Amino acid sequence: MTFSNNPEFAIQKDQQDPLASYRQKFLFPQHDNKPMLYFTGNSLGLQPIGVREALLQECADWEKFGVEGHMLSKNPWYSYHERFTQGSAKLVGALEEEVVVMNQLTVNLQLLLISFYRPSGKRNKILFEHKPFPSDQYAFESQAKLHGLNPEDVLVEMKPRTGEYNLHTEDILSKIEELGPELALVCFGGVNYFTGQFFHIESITQKTHSVGAIAGFDLAHTAGNLPLELHNWNVDFACWCTYKYLNSGPGSVGGVYIHQRHVKNPDLIRLAGWWGHDKSTRFNMEPNFQPMKTAESWQLSNAPIMSMAVHKVALDLFSEAGMPAIRKKSVELTAYLEYILGEVQNETGVALEIITPSNPEERGAQLSVIVLGATKSLVSRLWDAGVVVDWREPNVIRMAPAPLYNSFTDIYSFGKVFSNLLQAKP
Repeated sequence: MTFSNNPEFAIQKDQQDPLASYRQKFLFPQHDNKPMLYFTGNSLGLQPIGVREALLQECADWEKFGVEGHMLSKNPWYSYHERFTQGSAKLVGALEEEVVVMNQLTVNLQLLLISFYRPSGKRNKILFEHKPFPSDQYAFESQAKLHGLNPEDVLVEMKPRTGEYNLHTEDILSKIEELGPELALVCFGGVNYFTGQFFHIESITQKTHSVGAIAGFDLAHTAGNLPLELHNWNVDFACWCTYKYLNSGPGSVGGVYIHQRHVKNPDLIRLAGWWGHDKSTRFNMEPNFQPMKTAESWQLSNAPIMSMAVHKVALDLFSEAGMPAIRKKSVELTAYLEYILGEVQNETGVALEIITPSNPEERGAQLSVIVLGATKSLVSRLWDAGVVVDWREPNVIRMAPAPLYNSFTDIYSFGKVFSNLLQAKP
């Protein structure tokens, strides 16, 4: 792709963008009565326009029907989670029986680890990528302790080669082979939150199964960011949040995928709750848990309607736009941001080292950038100039050009602001 660092180029790209109209379906924080340049969809996506109306609908039905809203509301609460089955399956490349929306990310990860981390004898190790999101590592530690194991003995962090930030797929596969009969579980982030590296899920899963272990993934930074084919890739389990790329609000409900072969296994250990019981007999209120033959059997409690109302608005936008179109624009937007950062470096002389892989097949809508000599005050200065990015110690800013609401003009404008800011004295 050939890019230009001028407003005419960016405007032309926006005019040719088939997803351009989706920008009008989101609400932007304002700066000087103009939308901020918002690049933190990898932390918290923007609010879709229809959210307020969706929440008011549930409030009105609660007011009108009280408890009978479970059956009489416009969108009956009793079966509310079923509204997400088709869209979620399409989003992650799964069969409808393999997905369920419930709880929140780390709660779901812990529930899945109960089922899929089953250490036995020397097969007890968990392999994960270097510098995972802390909640994942905490979950692995707690699961090891739950089984009476020392985390230091069983947790294996896959570190990159000396002087590098990203992992090589061949090194990951080699490590899986090396651990072999000692390996119980591989659980990577689909995209590493810090570097933005997208891992080759299919080959990791295949190699993991070849040594007799389970393959799971935390898709917090992957769902809604990159196309997925979890069923075809034969992944055992996965979970994701909906408040980042999926724009479903702070702390919103999470999603779960469990492969068909596991959901149909009633003997697979899972923590049981009322909402996972066979719904045809659920209200008989009898003992002896009878799991549904879908991912729904991992549910413990009934649906959190308010956060789900928000998620439905957002998920519908993704179903409508389609991940192929979202991904196509994402590749171009991220490449343009990479180009603009190079222009900023040339203009200012400030070293900007992008630690996200340069290969588009190994990244989504994120660039992580080391700004030599910068401190966290850089993020505050950008905010004051109308730009929203986030900071990770010691000196990394992360930027996510989200295809549904970010434009090429956003990225061009950011380059001008960033260049001026870096040339000015703090």
